[in-house]
Amino acid sequence: MAHPYERLTPASLLTALEAGGIRGDGRLLQLNSYENRVFQVMLEDGSAVAAKFYRPARWSDEQILEEHAYACLLAANELPVIAPQTLTIAVTPVGTAHTRVLGNPPTLARRNDDGAATRWAVYPMRSGHGPELDNSAVLQWLGRFVGRMHATSGSDRFTSRRTLDPQTFGRDRLDALLQTDTVPAEQRDGYERLCDQALQFVERAYSALPDLAVRRVHGDLHPGNILWREAGPHIVDLDDCCNAPAVQDLWMLLSGEREAMRSQLARLLDGYAAFASFDLREIALIEPLRTLRMIHHSAWLAERWDDPAFPVGFPWFGTPNYWLQQQQQLREQIAAMEEPPLAL
Repeated sequence: MAHPYERLTPASLLTALEAGGIRGDGRLLQLNSYENRVFQVMLEDGSAVAAKFYRPARWSDEQILEEHAYACLLAANELPVIAPQTLTIAVTPVGTAHTRVLGNPPTLARRNDDGAATRWAVYPMRSGHGPELDNSAVLQWLGRFVGRMHATSGSDRFTSRRTLDPQTFGRDRLDALLQTDTVPAEQRDGYERLCDQALQFVERAYSALPDLAVRRVHGDLHPGNILWREAGPHIVDLDDCCNAPAVQDLWMLLSGEREAMRSQLARLLDGYAAFASFDLREIALIEPLRTLRMIHHSAWLAERWDDPAFPVGFPWFGTPNYWLQQQQQLREQIAAMEEPPLAL
């Protein structure tokens, strides 16, 4: 059976966009995205937009609209977040499924058939390069951005989107992974045992913070989702926004040895403090959150393996060597979680 995305042809893509009032001139460029399908679409007026076709059955309409509303809230408060454009219903081309737009303002288009990629959104095109994370001024700038974002979010939480915790991103994801046949039988017990040991440390770290505050966060703020320009950063891809502790939007900007990460975190928090207060106890969650991301990433790859783009993009996944590396990295994470948290 063909994967749903295999039925997303240039013709069907352009027809879908036209039904939502977006008239392309036929020129398309597929952008780097695995979870969804994202295209640069040249329009008849000479401008360009980014069209994002959501992976079928991953998110509900309510979850996508919460993502859109969050992005629009941040953009309305002058944060450099790329938010979805408002869509309008055009005349539905003859022979195609009816299209309707959802949201207030309407930002999500949905076709009422069971075909591929029935939900999509359109974003302004922006360009940029990755941030120079070895530059203290850049780190402080990013810290200010995250502080503004969290201050704008306030104490509100998502009601439909998930909450990042040891169960949702740890135990549940491990169970999902082990239900696939991607872990070789001879390595399964060793991998499962190390995951269990690592997750016990994660659970212990969370239990030590019974009053931990969670909030709406970007959720996936790694350097690849930051487009740096002369005027500063533009933040893209809120597809994984969730409820989580504030440090979730900071730790992926850290790298290197402990002393290097300590210095980087200090610069980030210098900027963060200009707009929001940070609970320093959350520093103890950095390595636990890194551990959850490792397990979640392997489960994500396993669950997406029927998508033809994944074997091409991740040819090393599922090999015996991959699982040996994962076990070694889990041992390193256990050792890291046994150490005291970074001290500023």
